[in-house]
Amino acid sequence: MLSNQQLAELAKKGKEQAKEAKFTQSVEVMISLKEVDPKKTDLNINEIVYLPHPMSKQAKLCFIGGGDLAVRAKNAKANLVMDPSQLENYGGSKRDAKKLARSYDFFLADTALMPRVGKVLGQALGPKGKIPTPVPPNSPIEAMINRMRTAVRVRSRGSLGVMAKVGDSKLTEPELADNIVAVVNAVAKKLPNGDKNIRTIMVKTTMGKPAKQAVD
Repeated sequence: MLSNQQLAELAKKGKEQAKEAKFTQSVEVMISLKEVDPKKTDLNINEIVYLPHPMSKQAKLCFIGGGDLAVRAKNAKANLVMDPSQLENYGGSKRDAKKLARSYDFFLADTALMPRVGKVLGQALGPKGKIPTPVPPNSPIEAMINRMRTAVRVRSRGSLGVMAKVGDSKLTEPELADNIVAVVNAVAKKLPNGDKNIRTIMVKTTMGKPAKQAVD
């Protein structure tokens, strides 16, 4: 596996290969795999990874529920707190449901509402890997929301590659390296032979070419 120093150098190369832009560019990591047969191995990776160093743009969160949990979610400044009665508005509109799915990075829902959420929003959230995280009564929802603001979703769909955002151009190379390690470790845990199944790691910015490093 690559060391933090090697990953920092890779992040530096990726940032140097970026074209100038008038916005803060995201930094992405692309992990290619080897010695894995997608037809024989379940490579449906869909992990939530908490980055040690948050991006400038925090993840957007939607909580579905009422009562005390809803009050606490609002106080924790969830981007959207949806009352159960509002959920029914999406039952007859696939277009609105898909728009909702695109608008938020993560969804949380009162555990008691999960069956209804699945029925109403499942077709919109499922394909994007955004099925809500259940929130039982009396859960520390404030801590859950604050932690999820630092999270990214790491996904694959049976292919031999995984991609995820690991920060933005405002982070230092060592900070990006720490974030890359968090993502790589999460992916490795889902592979048959851990990091031995990783072929290469690539780092690129929104407007840049990827910098690539083989994994020994």
